[in-house]
Amino acid sequence: MLKVAIGTQNPAKVHAIQKAFQEQYGEVLFQCLKTDSNVSEQPLSDQETIEGALNRAKNVLKATESDVGIGLEGGVSESLYGMFVCNWGALVDRDGNEIIGGGARIPLPNEIIRGLKAGKELGPLMDEYAKRTEIRKKEGAIGVLTNDLVTRKEMFRHVVGLLIGQWQYKQNNL
Repeated sequence: MLKVAIGTQNPAKVHAIQKAFQEQYGEVLFQCLKTDSNVSEQPLSDQETIEGALNRAKNVLKATESDVGIGLEGGVSESLYGMFVCNWGALVDRDGNEIIGGGARIPLPNEIIRGLKAGKELGPLMDEYAKRTEIRKKEGAIGVLTNDLVTRKEMFRHVVGLLIGQWQYKQNNL
């Protein structure tokens, strides 16, 4: 049976990982640990967000006897077109494979951008903006800003699918 270590206890991320792996492998043994990303609480670039996901995957794999470690990290990235929500995932296995994949991006409202540039985190800013609580553990900024047509769980499920697919391809073709 495949053993998967999950580098978070955030319900939206855990659900996405469990769903994706169960769809591919049926019975899977999961272990969820609060794991350090070793990046800032609010990653402000793709590079920092990727590093956070990779660090979570590596750290949770080291802390367990699992076959695979998974790290998911949400952040923001800036371009000439504004500041966007970004999401990255990493899969690390016992053979030393490190796989990354990224998710959807949408622009953030100016009110949120101002708060981020003032040093605040996206989660609390979104709670205040949407007048809700614990958005990061539920629909996420993506859910709020897409009128729940795309939720954080679905977006991260897509990212985990990208990770699993690349991992399977490597196992079967390299």
